[in-house]
Parts: sequence; structure tokens; C-alpha cells
Amino acid sequence: MYFIYHVPGKKIGVTCNLNKRVTTVQGYKSDEYEVLDSSDDINYISDREIELQKSYGYKIDRQKYKDLCNQKLNKMKINVTEQTTTFPVPKLQLNNWLRDNMDLSWETSHGDFKLDVETINWILLNCKKSMYNEKRSYIYNKAYYEAFLNPENNLTPPVELIDVFNNIRKWAEERGLYEKGDTKTQLIKLYEESGELSQALLKNNKEDIIDAIGDSVVVLTNLAHLVGTDIETCIQSAYDEISSRTGRMINGTFVKDE
Repeated sequence: MYFIYHVPGKKIGVTCNLNKRVTTVQGYKSDEYEVLDSSDDINYISDREIELQKSYGYKIDRQKYKDLCNQKLNKMKINVTEQTTTFPVPKLQLNNWLRDNMDLSWETSHGDFKLDVETINWILLNCKKSMYNEKRSYIYNKAYYEAFLNPENNLTPPVELIDVFNNIRKWAEERGLYEKGDTKTQLIKLYEESGELSQALLKNNKEDIIDAIGDSVVVLTNLAHLVGTDIETCIQSAYDEISSRTGRMINGTFVKDE
């Protein structure tokens, strides 16, 4: 959704994120500006902004909002085709890149896409490694459309799990784990949690099993962060590898086909 905001006596502008653009970046509190119009149609909102700037007597922007978005898109080197949107970074770096470019939007044949907390989490779960350039990653536009834009669907993006991981990272950062900790201490911690899990399994204590598995995931989340990636990428990479794997169960263990 695009919003046309008005700071009385100052300006009229457009943004997808009022709090970040107007409050955080420009310093205006919520009672110091008003929303004049909103729409999910970037063409309408671009023309409407110019009309309102003329009506209120403000300086007219040299370029329409949609053209500025396209320029930013080209600068960011996002490649958009009918089928896919490709980002200029590999999967391991995509999380940081997306969050650095929050509020970015772009046009596709399936509608206007934009970055916010929900869409970023969805992209991280659904992105693929480029087959043509290992330094790039991509999503399927139709899948994004079905998740966020198709009015006939009531799909809920699977963001809860990533929210948990974000909370873990926030908890660790607030306690200085990333600043003062290191990978070796986290590895030792993982060994300790594995030992506790072994004991819980031997005792068939479900409560302790759940606790040990959860603690292990916390350690792995922090370990991934300390080596410069994130747990979501590690999980996705593992799933990409096993998703098409075939094999059979032998003595309670899945043995992959050679």
C-alpha cells in the first residue's frame, strides 16, 4: 500500500512505510502529518501526488514516484521477468540485503511487489539459488502473488517461525552474545545440549526432550549468526538438498539412494 502524506507547510510525499519514512527518517511525529490518500496502484498514487502538490502550492517533484522507484530498482540491480524476481545477492546474504532495502517496491506482471516484514520473511523462506549466477537468488512472482495479492486466497504467510528466530537473535544481541561470544563456545554449548537430549531420550522424559531440542535450536541460531549467515538459510539449504532425495528405510534409518 502506498500512502500520500502531508506535513503542513512543508511538503507532500509518498511512502510505503509511514513510520520509517516520515517519523524515523524525517523526524515528524504522527500528529505532525496527515495521510491525504492511499492506494495499492503505483500509477494512481504517482499522478495523485503531483495533483496534490499543485493543489497545495508546493514545489512539484521533477519525477513521478513510480519513476523514482524504477530508478532505485535499477540501482539495486533487481532483475524482473514475467516468471521471476532476481536479487543481486546470494541466499546467504539476502536477509541483510532485504532489510537494508526495506520499503523498496517494484512492478511485475502479477502486480506491484514491496518489501515489509511479512514479505521479507516470505521471500527468505521461498527464495532459490540462481542456476546461472551463484551470487544471485530469486523468487517466483506467481507464488508471491498467491501469497499476498490474490484476493481469492486467504493464505497466511508462514512468518511465525522466522519471528521466533528473530526473537532469539534479538535476545542474544541484547545480552552481548554476538559481541563477546564466539563459535567455539557455541559449539561446546551445542555438545552440552546434545548430552542433555541424550539423557532425556534415555529416560523417555518428553518435557526434557522438548527443552533440550529447543535449547539446541537456540544455540544453532546463534552459531549461524556468528559465522555470518542465519538459521533460516541453513534450514532452507538442507531442505533444498533433501527435498528430491530418494531412498528407503533400513533398520529405522533412512538410507538415500546412491
